Amino acid sequence: MKILAHGIDLVEFGRLEQMLGRHGQRMLDRVFTVREQADAQHLRNRIERLAGRFAAKEAVMKLVGTGWRDGIAWTDVEVINDALGRPLVYICGRVKELADAQGIQQITLSITHTDRFAMASAVALADAMTPSEERPAHPDSE
Repeated sequence: MKILAHGIDLVEFGRLEQMLGRHGQRMLDRVFTVREQADAQHLRNRIERLAGRFAAKEAVMKLVGTGWRDGIAWTDVEVINDALGRPLVYICGRVKELADAQGIQQITLSITHTDRFAMASAVALADAMTPSEERPAHPDSE
């Protein structure tokens, strides 16, 4: 596998709490899928979980390289945990179209927390590039 792109993001818990205080369920529905909301609903560390998901979504958008425009919805990126607690990312809609166009075959994700912040790192992977897809050599390398 070859690394195609990397994205990283950091979210402060207090910022997310403020947004939830101002926009409530409307914000939750706009940013998080039903499954993401359900996964965090009864947790003692609900804000930490949501902040980690928020950071992960931002990290995925950075590796796709478009930001939140061009028909992209927050819910085009879903982050859930497998049975061992490892975060997995699922993409759909416009994000999937863009990832497919870039040859992204897999996105790996890591999320970590401190007492005030959640950080996520996302890496886009694909099979080794074909010769026609290789980047040209730097002009000074000749």
